[in-house]
Amino acid sequence: MRRGGDPAGPFAGPVDGPPRVGVKDVARSAGVSLGTVSNVLNRPEVVAESTRSRVLEVIDSLGYVRSEGARQSRGQASRVIAVMVLDIADPFVTALTSGVQQAAREADLDVMVCAGGNDPAEAARQLSLIASHRVRGAVLTSGETVGRTVEAFRRSAVPFVLADECAPRSAACSVGIDDVAGGRAAVRHLVDRGHRSLAFVGGPGRLQQVRDRRRGALGALSEYGLPLAAMRELPCDALTVTAGKDAGHRILGLPERPTAVFCASDLLALGVLQALYEAGLSVPDDIAVVGCDDIGFAASAVVPLTSVRRPAVAMGRRAGRLLIEDTAGGTPHEHTQVLLQPELVVRRSTMAAPAR
Repeated sequence: MRRGGDPAGPFAGPVDGPPRVGVKDVARSAGVSLGTVSNVLNRPEVVAESTRSRVLEVIDSLGYVRSEGARQSRGQASRVIAVMVLDIADPFVTALTSGVQQAAREADLDVMVCAGGNDPAEAARQLSLIASHRVRGAVLTSGETVGRTVEAFRRSAVPFVLADECAPRSAACSVGIDDVAGGRAAVRHLVDRGHRSLAFVGGPGRLQQVRDRRRGALGALSEYGLPLAAMRELPCDALTVTAGKDAGHRILGLPERPTAVFCASDLLALGVLQALYEAGLSVPDDIAVVGCDDIGFAASAVVPLTSVRRPAVAMGRRAGRLLIEDTAGGTPHEHTQVLLQPELVVRRSTMAAPAR
C-alpha cells in the first residue's frame, strides 16, 4: 500500500517488475554456449580470459543474478550459510559476524544474517526463513533461548555450529571463550592495583557467560585471601549502556562507595563511566573501571577502558570454518569443541593508584 496517497510513489512501476534475466539470455547476448556461461559462474579457471571477460560484461549489463534455488534443485550444495544473532547492533555480535563472513569468503560462500534470536517467536520465524532458503548450515550465537533454538534446528535437520557457547562433546560443534578466566584476570588486575573494595556489575543471570565471569571474579578474591563481601554485586537486566548507567547511579548511592568496578560487558562499563562522569568523579582516581569484550568503543572512550578482550572475530571465523567443514560431505566426524582464551587489555581506566 502506498503512503500519503501518492498515486505514483517513489518506486512506481509494474507489480511484477521486468522479466527475470536467465542464463540463456546471457549466453545469447555473449554469443557463447550455455555450458560456457555455467563454467564462467562455477569453474572460471577453465574458460579463456577473453571469453570470461565478455560473459562477465554481459552478466553485468543485463543484471543477471544466479538463482540459488535453481542451483540446489540440480543437486548442487548451497553457497549460503546463515548466522543467527541476538542483536546485530551489538558491537561484539557485529565483530563475530564479520569473522563468519571472513570464513565464508575464503570458501567462496555467502552469508545470510538473521537477528532476533532471543525472542522464541522471532527465533522460530528466522528458522523458518533459514530452512526455506535451504542454506548449507547456520552459526548460532548464544542467548537465553539458545537451548530451544538448538532443538528446533535439530528437528529441521539444518546443520549448525554454536558460537560463544560451550556445547557438550556429543551435542554439536562449538566455539566458546573461557569467561571464568576472563573474570579472574579482571579482578586479579584490580587487586594487584591495590583495590580491596570492589563492585561487580552483572547482566542477566540466565546468561552462562555472565555467571562464568562472576565465578572467575569471586575465585580471584579467594586466591588473594579476600572475603566474598569485598565485592558488592549489582545485577542488571540487560547488557546495555542504559543498564550500565543505572548501575552507575546505584554505585553512587552506596553508603561506602567501592574503589573499583568490574562490569560484565563493555556496554555496561560505558554506561557506568557516563554516570561517574556526570557526577564529577574521576576515573580511575576516584573509581577504576574494567569492562569485558574489548569492543571498538572501549579504546576510544573519553577514558580509554581497560577490558577483557574476547576474540570475537577469531571466534566467528573459527565457527564458520567448522560449519563449512562439517557440511562439506565425506566421512562423518566427531563434533569439535574449541575454547578460546581471553586477554586483559590495560588502559587508562585502571592505571592510576587507588585514591584510598
